[in-house]
Amino acid sequence: MPKLDIIHNAVKNALIKDGWSITDDPYVIQYRKTVLYADLGAECPIAAERDGQKLVVEVKSFIGASKIQDLKEALGQYDIYRYLLEETAPDRKLYIAISNVAYNTFFTQDVTQLILNKHQLPIIVVDIEIEEIVQWIN
Repeated sequence: MPKLDIIHNAVKNALIKDGWSITDDPYVIQYRKTVLYADLGAECPIAAERDGQKLVVEVKSFIGASKIQDLKEALGQYDIYRYLLEETAPDRKLYIAISNVAYNTFFTQDVTQLILNKHQLPIIVVDIEIEEIVQWIN
């Protein structure tokens, strides 16, 4: 199994605080003979506006030497997971979870915004200090 991202537990706790039940840690994506591991599976049975909604969340810290390289890897991983989930769990929506620091320092840059808008990447922004979701970007 893959190593947990350094913000994994903060994201997990933020989802729980937001009313989500963690159903899988990690979330196993199996397609025929291939098995991959996304970080979290979650369901929201409580809030009326999210009744029964199911998520798969891939956690990314964006602390590498090259943020663009981190983004390329995250986008590739997102695409692979999304394609497999369309076949195996079409009722689940895939998100990338990032820290508010990564969002404010890298994701607000013009080039990153252009790429994200073209790619339409769903993002959960988490304040990792207080372990709370600060923004959902669909």
